[in-house]
Amino acid sequence: MKMQKNILYYSIVVAMAGFLFGFDTVVISGANLPIKEAWNTTPWFHGTFIMSMALWGTVVGSLMGGIPCQSIGRKNTLIWVGVLYFVSALGSGLAPDPYSFSFFRFIGGLGVGASTVAAPTYISEISTAQNRGKLVALYQFNLVLGILVAFISNYLLKGFDGANDWRWMLGVEAIPAAIYAVFVFSIPKSPRWLVLVKKDLKAAREVFTKIGVTNIDEEIEQINTPEPESEVKKSFLMKYKTPLILAFLIAFFNQLSGINFVLYYAPEILEIAGLASRESLYNSIAIGGINLVFTMLGMVLIDKAGRKQLIVLGSIGYIASLCMIAISFYFELGSVVLLCSILVFIASHAIGQGAVIWVFIAEIFPNNIRAYGQAFGTGTHWVFAALITLLGPVVIDYFKVSPWPIFAFFAFMMVLQLIFALFYMPETKGKTLEELEAQLSDQ
Repeated sequence: MKMQKNILYYSIVVAMAGFLFGFDTVVISGANLPIKEAWNTTPWFHGTFIMSMALWGTVVGSLMGGIPCQSIGRKNTLIWVGVLYFVSALGSGLAPDPYSFSFFRFIGGLGVGASTVAAPTYISEISTAQNRGKLVALYQFNLVLGILVAFISNYLLKGFDGANDWRWMLGVEAIPAAIYAVFVFSIPKSPRWLVLVKKDLKAAREVFTKIGVTNIDEEIEQINTPEPESEVKKSFLMKYKTPLILAFLIAFFNQLSGINFVLYYAPEILEIAGLASRESLYNSIAIGGINLVFTMLGMVLIDKAGRKQLIVLGSIGYIASLCMIAISFYFELGSVVLLCSILVFIASHAIGQGAVIWVFIAEIFPNNIRAYGQAFGTGTHWVFAALITLLGPVVIDYFKVSPWPIFAFFAFMMVLQLIFALFYMPETKGKTLEELEAQLSDQ
């Protein structure tokens, strides 16, 4: 029982990186319009530098995150993630001009990107087949908790310091960043990393003992099992073709659902529908609350119903809600119908893609390349997130009168995701990482 508590404690501490991820990426939604007014930015400049610069940092952090994750370890990478968040929060809040502001947002993005590689990888490597889904999903739970807290923080700080409200909105993140950085020192290093990279079996045994593994020798033997000679001779792309395709598609569809578009531009979208600025911020809190509740439901179901079933369920909800959002704008049905449709959309994301993506990518790659595979999957996710966020202000400006085509496009993409989930996506629940490695390499 004590050992299981250790796994839970380590997972919660690491998952706190998800809280900072959620807070950092969404807090900009409240500062979006004030910054645009303060520095009188054009739609292209605002999209390229102010709104999407953090996401380009995230792209770099996720694509490159596999390198430190593999070389200095998951734990040390997570410590640096905390430092990056802290520096970014203070720098963004104190930035004197849009260029320095963009730089510090980029720094925060590096932290976000690296955390999406290191945190799910670490948690998946200390958990068991039976609890891996819900433990890795703690990262997503903290992510949506961070989103909700960011929406609440933005709402409470609206009117706090006049034209400088946005500085407080961004700077307050330094507090949880400092707390996280201190706590992450208390976790051990990943036992699978110690076995495969450091070849430190003594240290790995100590960690396995802490997390309650009883058959330690058998566990180490499974981790160290060499690849068949036929597999060694294959090229990297051919050898890992199946997990690479799966990681790309799950990440691609995650962003082509429009989730980041809605989260980043929720206040602006709601204002188009006729809500006042503060009222739109208030309704953004409702979005964050629904996200949190249905993420908790997803955590309960992910090791029971399984990853595939949740993606199917979420896809159906996506299609219905996105069609309703498009219809709401096209027929001008009003802000109430629009808000309800957005809430259903958020719920569909939370119970489907939101609960599954980090778990799924973290478990489909073999032990020896998990960090790099995680970097590929998360990098794909963030490239599309950055592109969508960059184009957001321009697209919204173009469809200012009625943005229904945007949501109709996202609905079509979710039809494609449903097809992917039904006919290609494998079920991974209840299987050890080593069993999944054998299964996916045989396909």
